[in-house]
Amino acid sequence: MSYFGKFYLVGPDARKAADWLFSADVSRPPGSTVYTCMLNHRGGTESDLTVSRLAPSPQASPLTPAFEGDGYYLAVGGAVAQHNWCHLTTVLQDRQFRCQLVDRSEDLGLISIQGPASRAILQEVLDADLSNEAFPFSTHKLVRAAGHLVRAIRLSFVGELGWELHIPRPSCLPVYRAVMTAGAKHGLVNAGYRAVDSLSTEKGYRHWHADLRPDDSPLEAGLAFTCKLKSAVPFLGREALEKQQAEGLHRRLVCFTVDEKRAGPRGSGVPVSTLSCRKVPLFGLEAIWRSGQVVGHVRRADFGFAVDKTLAYGYIRDPSGRPVSWDFVKSGDYALERMGVAYPAQAHLKSPFDPGNRRVKGIY
Repeated sequence: MSYFGKFYLVGPDARKAADWLFSADVSRPPGSTVYTCMLNHRGGTESDLTVSRLAPSPQASPLTPAFEGDGYYLAVGGAVAQHNWCHLTTVLQDRQFRCQLVDRSEDLGLISIQGPASRAILQEVLDADLSNEAFPFSTHKLVRAAGHLVRAIRLSFVGELGWELHIPRPSCLPVYRAVMTAGAKHGLVNAGYRAVDSLSTEKGYRHWHADLRPDDSPLEAGLAFTCKLKSAVPFLGREALEKQQAEGLHRRLVCFTVDEKRAGPRGSGVPVSTLSCRKVPLFGLEAIWRSGQVVGHVRRADFGFAVDKTLAYGYIRDPSGRPVSWDFVKSGDYALERMGVAYPAQAHLKSPFDPGNRRVKGIY
């Protein structure tokens, strides 16, 4: 995870800048971490990221720059770090906020320990109490890992109990070795991005560039919870979102699970039960059929090993041009077409995997 972009937003106007830049309310006390979006003036999503509020720091350290006023630590996807940097600097310059954006991407490493045993493993490595009461979800602390100062953030991009460790570069290897040693008896293994992609797809977390782009609003993407629309605080893109709310959403992102055992040529109406492929390979751009009409295309798909099905996400429209209601979503008969074969699919308002978010709370 070290390829993530890691920025600090600090200075006298940092809070004003954060209020304007981020769709969510990030003005929570120091020690809090918030998942949020950054929008353009059309209400489209330029980024999704985490923002951690920092306590004032008169002296600089590898994990916190010295600053006066307010400070925030931003963690963004590595593949889109430059896009984030350009958006941030453009907005800061246009609004003339008195603050500084500092890039520490090359100075900090990042490892993410996720799963039911993550607390037990890290409790042997970190000098902090990792209980739910002492270290709740969406909080961060400076702690020591095997004697090295790190920033621990309780977050998950895979839908499990877990923490991210943001580590100064010289300390990365000893901290990693300490974690792997402590995790050996728990079966800890290294996992790559294929695993992360599958797990996050199954959980229903968004991927900016796939199911979240500059022409997709957070309301259309099911991320209304990241928008502080109930407050009076202005932010970039707010007017466009309020207009969408008033007029109704003409697109919605929907989760589909595929029935691999029933498939037939598009339009044949004849199900075929002898399909030998347990997993339907979907890669995006497959047509989404609803009750005999194409209503969209797949943006992102992967196999979910817990639900034992292929999951796909795509934005759908009502062919009549009316807003897409939840009744419209739930009432149709769906199929996803791949290479001329239509695979029956079930539409979900959210991923069927752990809809109550119990696992990220450590409830297994």
